[in-house]
This record gives sequence, C-alpha cells and structure tokens, in this order.
Amino acid sequence: MPRGNLNLQNPEDLKSVNGVWRWAPGLVPGEPNEGLVSQLEGSPARLPDYDDSGWEVCNDLAEWRSRGVTFAWYRIKVTLPEQVEGRDITGARCIFETCIDDYGELWIDGECNRDRGAVQGFNVPQRVVVDAEPKPGDEHTIALLAMNGPIGAPGGAVFVRYATLAFEWRTPGY
Repeated sequence: MPRGNLNLQNPEDLKSVNGVWRWAPGLVPGEPNEGLVSQLEGSPARLPDYDDSGWEVCNDLAEWRSRGVTFAWYRIKVTLPEQVEGRDITGARCIFETCIDDYGELWIDGECNRDRGAVQGFNVPQRVVVDAEPKPGDEHTIALLAMNGPIGAPGGAVFVRYATLAFEWRTPGY
C-alpha cells in the first residue's frame, strides 16, 4: 500500500497543513488543581471549538514538561493539503500516529476512538483514522491528552515522542 507522511514536528510539514501546536497543563487547563475534581464530566479541551488561542505555542513536542503526576493537552488544527509527497490525497486514508509519554488519549474533531485513541498502556504507540475519505482543504482538530506516569510513582515528565499525519492509498483490486 503506497504511503506518504507529514511529520507534525517538522516546520515545513506543519506549514503544509497550516498547523501550529499549542500546549497547556492540566486536565482542564487554567482551572485550580489542574481541573481535577470528583466525577468530572469531561474536559472541554477535547472539543474542536475550544478556544486554545491563549495557550503556549509548542515548537518542540519532545520537550519535557510538567513533572510529577500531571496532565497536559497538546492541540493542533490542520487543513489537509492537495498533495503529500507528490501524490493527490484523494483516494487515500488519513491517519494520525503518535506516542505520548507516558499515557495518552487522542481526540479527533472532539471524538475519541475508544478502541485505539484511549490509553493503550505505558508509552504505547497509537494510530487512529482522521478521515477515511480526505479531501484537500478538509479541516480537523487533533487534541492529545497526555499524562505522566506511572501514576503511583511518576518519573520524567509529559512529552510527545512523535506525531505524524499519514496518508495511505488503497490499491484498487486488493
């Protein structure tokens, strides 16, 4: 299956999707105690229309942030380009791939694929379909909820090992 990638940590690839990563600490950024309250209904930071304009621009996803037991959000809005690696994206499938240190959830346009986008384990790579039938100009919001762990005795800090927007073209007849 032919495949093309956009490295969402590379300035040129980010430019091709008009993307800027933003970062904010907390399960609910800006709330006391990182927004950790009993029986929280959910963080608004996962929603595509959430205003993250006041968040810090994050030019290095791999930078260690927020040591100890903590949560953090990374968000990007992307506009799909006409081509990736010289191929028209029509007929491809668009996939987001990442590995969040240590645990992560992937929210695409406000939805979390409960089989693939929810916490998979300690430093486990994750892969979710962004768009099964992408078209140039389509816009998508990708929100990553990161958590440092292990929860009982966390080490290190929150960061994203990699973030890729992949396009896979289906070969007719297979």
